[in-house]
Amino acid sequence: MNVYDTKQWIKDIDTVIGILPELEEMAGKSILITGATGLICSSVVDILFRYNDTHGQKIHILAAGRWIEEMTARFGEQINRPDFTFVVYDASKTDNTIDVKTDYILHGASNASPDMIVKEPVETMMSNFLGMKYLLDYAKDSGTKRILYISSSEVYGAKPGNEPFKEGEYGYIDLLKARNSYSIGKCAAETMCVSYADEYGVESVIVRPGHIYGPTASPHDVRVGSAWAYAVAKGEKLIMKSDGSQIRSYVYSLDCASAMLKVLLAGENCHAYNISNPDSIITIKELGELLSKAGSVELKMELPTEAEKKGFNPMSNSSLEAKSLLALGWRGCFDAATGLKHTVEILKEII
Repeated sequence: MNVYDTKQWIKDIDTVIGILPELEEMAGKSILITGATGLICSSVVDILFRYNDTHGQKIHILAAGRWIEEMTARFGEQINRPDFTFVVYDASKTDNTIDVKTDYILHGASNASPDMIVKEPVETMMSNFLGMKYLLDYAKDSGTKRILYISSSEVYGAKPGNEPFKEGEYGYIDLLKARNSYSIGKCAAETMCVSYADEYGVESVIVRPGHIYGPTASPHDVRVGSAWAYAVAKGEKLIMKSDGSQIRSYVYSLDCASAMLKVLLAGENCHAYNISNPDSIITIKELGELLSKAGSVELKMELPTEAEKKGFNPMSNSSLEAKSLLALGWRGCFDAATGLKHTVEILKEII
């Protein structure tokens, strides 16, 4: 069963469409979405599917990924829709050839797995940098209207205190630590976006999402929000490998997707926008407690191994302020308790 076939997911999609009047601007236009099978970007695809179905619009979705099998596994029969086209693209390669034109690009293809960042720091950094450069060159040469780059809250680095990060406020990133290949790769790609805008006139906007969760996560996703949600849906106890005091901006995947579409269509050129729901800034322990309650399972603490510690996010506080995003008219539709409850309910249906 596909997530798009569940009543709760469709109901949640309809909720976020209600805050996106800007989607009318995309009628008859096309959007290239890289990382289209991922946690965040597949949620964007689902929103556009539903919008086309309910509003009689034909926004054409160019879903970019490495293999058609991944698209089929995520979207099922939806890949045969007339408003959907599969485009071969691999962010880690330098020889991509995209031979279609598009009005918009949403670039979400990136290695975000903590395990893979530790194992392949070079590939992690280069996929962020070279993948962005290829798409900016493509946008420049093909006349794409605007590109949105999905960056990360990790660009902010570490800072003392528990106040949320504002755009333009940065802490410390250890440049000589391989784990930070992800953070620095994202930083470099952001600067490349504004450089292409300055030199070539390519319009771009940047989003820095908090920690995203939702039923669109892969069952192989080892990030805590995803791994715990699957565990709870299977009735398994939760294992916390820290004291859980780290503060995060947790965002339901549909809230994140709606924020990205809002920024793509209404954001200011060359600006970065934090994606954070003010109602969902919580600690990892609170995340575990909400999930354990949603699935009636036990939350247990264990000491992490040294190998596990290497993959940990170095930021004790990565909460984000979202005033710039809220000023565009966006709002989070799902607080942490509601979003996590829906995630568990939907996963129980599809796994």
